[in-house]
Amino acid sequence: MSDYQINNPATGELEATYPTATDQDIQQVIEQADSAYQDWRQVSLSERGAFLHKIADIYLERQEELARIVASEMGKPVAQAKGEIGLVAEIYRYYADTAEQLLAPNKIDVSKGSASVEKLPVGVLLGIMPWNYPHYQVARFVAPNFMAGNTIILKHAPQCPKTAEVIADMFKEVGVPDGVYNNIFATNDQAATIIHDKRVHGISLTGSERAGQAVAKEAGGALKKVVLELGGSDAFIVAADADIKKAVKGAISGRFGNAGQACNAAKRLIVIDSVYDKFVESFTEAVNNMTLADPLDNKTFIGPMSSKAAAVNLQGQLDSAIEAGVTVLVEGGLVKDKPGAWFKPAVLTDVTESMDIYREELFGPVAVIHKARDIEHAIKIANDVPFGLGASIQTQDATLAADIADKLEVGMVTINAPSGTEANTPFGGVKRSGFGRELGTLGITEFLNYKLIRDKS
Repeated sequence: MSDYQINNPATGELEATYPTATDQDIQQVIEQADSAYQDWRQVSLSERGAFLHKIADIYLERQEELARIVASEMGKPVAQAKGEIGLVAEIYRYYADTAEQLLAPNKIDVSKGSASVEKLPVGVLLGIMPWNYPHYQVARFVAPNFMAGNTIILKHAPQCPKTAEVIADMFKEVGVPDGVYNNIFATNDQAATIIHDKRVHGISLTGSERAGQAVAKEAGGALKKVVLELGGSDAFIVAADADIKKAVKGAISGRFGNAGQACNAAKRLIVIDSVYDKFVESFTEAVNNMTLADPLDNKTFIGPMSSKAAAVNLQGQLDSAIEAGVTVLVEGGLVKDKPGAWFKPAVLTDVTESMDIYREELFGPVAVIHKARDIEHAIKIANDVPFGLGASIQTQDATLAADIADKLEVGMVTINAPSGTEANTPFGGVKRSGFGRELGTLGITEFLNYKLIRDKS
């Protein structure tokens, strides 16, 4: 049976199954992408950009429909899915409008003659994308590389096959030449085959640590460039002078948006001792007032998790933490008497360094609150994990914010708001959160041939 299925996480019902690609399909797609590259690289930037603007228009025109598909596939509330789709349109427009500037040659000052570095495409790329932001994750990989002149093979998450088809249909609808964007319902073994094919020149994966290790191993063996955006356990630091009402609002949004299933979610709330009680009282009250609701309702903030398997896995982590001695401030967990993947939000504190949960990523609606003696202690807690994706700082002191930001071992820091993403700002981390950057001016630089042209005459 195919892994590419729509299992509605709100109802637990299997709604559709899609056939997995055959090995012959894989070879045909690689050939298509490689053949298309030879012509696509010659297409002007203005023509490529026009395609992306048309796709952005379709996203906005079909926003409600696309959001409802996402809700049925992985449970995201439609209001949040519509926000994701709006961001996707911004990403496509950003690269359509800035690629000419970003891809302009760099002139080098030399003693004799001239020298420049041309920014050229490398060829066929494989993107392996996750389910939690099924349109956004694709856009941030595809948009810059499309504009750079590379061609794309896209392996989407098995639980988002309808979204994968819809995206491919958009490229076809606006007239993008065959072979430039290719959706493929591949197995993991088939993905490895694609990675090792000599016609494929780079791989981008957004996913778990385990997936990142597997892809990096295959890519390294094949001597291919790879970009990895992996897990995170982002700190949300609340300083003594923070606006507590605003901080609590940001922490709720940052921890429980998309049912807590974001790599850059505010997974660890680190609060300075002097405001700890006030923050905890307000935060737990807000969590207790949350209601799990239908993701198809535009008023819903938190719906089901993406799958029953994900919810069961998170419940196992929660059970282990309770057994290890954490304090439960808000009881939550898997809703066992309801079909689907419903998980009531939980809040934990008194997590010590000896517990597994201290350094684990909790990919779902479980918040961990740490009490810090002072800012230096907060920074120590923030850095004491194997991840380094992002962090958030809540303070009204700009000098203090800058000092904390400088000391955090992460790729992104947000001040006085939960971590987020924008089309024109780079996204990525350090340590076990992966390497490489997407979005912004850096996002288009990962898969290019920086060719030196040196004239000594």
